[in-house]
This record gives sequence, structure tokens and C-alpha cells, in this order.
Amino acid sequence: MADIHGIDQELLKKMVYDALVWSSLHGLVVGDKSVKRSGKVPGVGLVHAPIALLPGLFPETHWKQACELVSIFNELVDRVSLDGKFLQESLSRTKKVDAFTSRLLDIHSNMLQIDKKEEIRLGLHRSDYMLDEKTKLLLQVELNTISCSFAEFSRLVSQLHSDLLGQYGEVLGLDSRMIPENHAGNQYAEVLVKAWTEYNNPSAVIMIVVQAEERNMEGELQSDGTLLVDGQAVAVVYYRAGYTPTDYPSESEWKARFLVEQSSAVKCPSISYHLVGTKKIQQELAQPNVLERFLDNKEDIAKIRKCFTGLWSLDDKDIVNKAIETPDLFIMKPQREGGGRFHHLLNFLIVIRLNSFLPFLNKEFINLLQGTISMAMMNKDKVIVNDQCGYLMTTKVSSSNEGGVAAGFAVLDSIYLT
Repeated sequence: MADIHGIDQELLKKMVYDALVWSSLHGLVVGDKSVKRSGKVPGVGLVHAPIALLPGLFPETHWKQACELVSIFNELVDRVSLDGKFLQESLSRTKKVDAFTSRLLDIHSNMLQIDKKEEIRLGLHRSDYMLDEKTKLLLQVELNTISCSFAEFSRLVSQLHSDLLGQYGEVLGLDSRMIPENHAGNQYAEVLVKAWTEYNNPSAVIMIVVQAEERNMEGELQSDGTLLVDGQAVAVVYYRAGYTPTDYPSESEWKARFLVEQSSAVKCPSISYHLVGTKKIQQELAQPNVLERFLDNKEDIAKIRKCFTGLWSLDDKDIVNKAIETPDLFIMKPQREGGGRFHHLLNFLIVIRLNSFLPFLNKEFINLLQGTISMAMMNKDKVIVNDQCGYLMTTKVSSSNEGGVAAGFAVLDSIYLT
């Protein structure tokens, strides 16, 4: 591999220019908040998405390990979602201090009381990992079960980097074939269509719930459980919102979520899948003998347990004292998605701080987070889909304690296998 930092500046400028042109031509763009008309007038006020110019190096052995874990974690999510008692008991203390999780649990409890069964269960998940410098292990940061972002952007960034290396790879000493294929955006759409097909009502639609300007819509349930929105039957409800308290500014939004949950529509995610994605459940699953409650295959259990990092409740006084004594070794994790930045939220979980050992182009400044994007759909006991559909890679400055792309702390990247 060539010395990336020794690249001729004129060549670097040309690569940047080509990357920006490619982004504009292929839709790798976002709204520019500094432009008032952005997001209101099509094509106005757009800027390229935050991207890395070149892919991040990632060991092939760990990449294969992450891919192998996909189907096991999907199975685990589904099994846990079916155990209502486990979810309610595990989150009982969280319910007392987190009003948002409490409302989700109330909906879940109501579904248990009326014995509401989710026959068709659809999940679009992302399991995030870092490679730990100390142990040289692939360790899970979190498992996301609702509104997993950047599926299409991650596909586009992978294609951008592949095209750039196709043009400049010989000079850089990089081979575009070492970037894994990424079809996340396309396969997200395909599995939503599969769920629509499984619902078996050709006149029904797929409804995507988004964070946008409010627009009143009338929803109701028919006697057979069919969800009607503005008179239209809904087969699939895909949540791109609903994971943070600000998505529920009034009781109307909670009533809508409850209405959807009561319906026969396929939810992505259902209230159960949503709750499985909470950090408290992740912590509970890491406890001794808990995985055995949900999985039968001992090899699968060992593979999952191997990627668990240290994750503790604030009930553990010893670990709390250790975190106070050595704060640089730990972080505090928000309990839920959109729950706040790490240092702003008092919550139940303390996590070991991971430092990447990856052979980065400038290791002192860059950390990488790799997430495998997956899809899973079950109909009763039948597995319709359980597979990986792509990946998300983000890169950030290692001095930052934050890692969100949308928040401006990280950029979208792709994988270069080493």
C-alpha cells in the first residue's frame, strides 16, 4: 500500500473533486441546514453527505465473524421478543425512572393482556462493533432494532469508494475488489415488499412513519384487525421515527402507536422488537445463563458471548466505584435510541471504553465503528428471511466521545479488507 499521507496534493484535489461530483450524480447528498429553502424545495440547498474519501481498513477475519453473527442475533431478537415476561421483568426498574420506556412497556403490557400475537414479525437490525486494542477482539457496542439509519447511504459510499479505487487504486496501492459488496438500501426495500406479500392483501399499502412536519391523518381498526389510514388498508408499518420522546409530543402520537400495535399490520419493529433493542436488555442478555434461555445451539451461544463487552447496571456499586476512580476506561450509554449524548444522560448502564487497534492511515486520530445491517422476517414458526443485507461503517476523530453521523461527530465510510 502506498503512503497515503505522501499523495501528491494535486492528485488529492482531483480525488476530492471526483468524489463530490459522484456524490451529486448519485444522490449521496443531504439538506444544507444553512439554506432556509433546503428540504422545502426539491433540489435546493443540498450538500454532499459527510463521507470519508477512502475506505477504512478492517481485518477480513473479523469481518467474516461479524457476518457469521448476523443470523444468530436475528434469531435471538425474535426469541426474546416472544418472551413478554422476560421483557417486562428486565425493564421493570427502567420503567420507574424512564417515562418514555415506561410508555412503551405499557403498550407492550396491553398487548400481553389481550394476548395479541404477532404472526408476521419483521426486523431490520444493525449490530455495531468495534475492534478492541487490548484484547484484539470484535466486541459488540450495541444492537439496534428500530430506525436503523443510513442503509442506502452506506451502499452509496461503498460504491463511491469502489469507483474511486477503480480509477486511482493503482497509484494508491489499493484494490477495489477488497471492498465488500453492500446492498443494504436495495434489500431493505425488498424485504418490505416481502412483508407486504406475506400480508396477502394486494390493495393494502406500506406506510413509512417519518420525522417530519405534522400532518393530521385519521386511523382506525376494522373488526378483523386491519389498520386503515385515511381509508387505506395498511399491510406494513415501517418506523423511521418513534424511537425518541420528541417523536411523541402529545397523546395523539401515543394513541397512534397503540392503534398500530393492536392492528394486524406487519410492524417494523413491533413493540416487542423495539424493547429488545434497549440497552438494558442487552445488558441482561450478557448475564450468565441468560442466552441459554433463548438459544439451543451451544456453538451459537459461544459465538455471541465472545463478542459481548463489559456492560453493567448502575446497581453494581463495585463497578460504579471503579468507573469513578478510572473514568477514562468507561462510558455511560443512553438507555434508548435518540436518548441523548453519552455525557448528558444519567442512565443504568456503564460500558467499557473500547479503543480500536485497526491499522488506520493515521491511527492517532481515527476510530472506526462497523455495523452489520440485517433483515429478518418470520411467519409464526417459519423463517422467511434471515440474512445480512449490507453494512455501515463510520469513522470519527478518536478524541471525540461522540460518534453520531447526523450529529456531526463522524463520517460515513466503507470497509477495505486486510
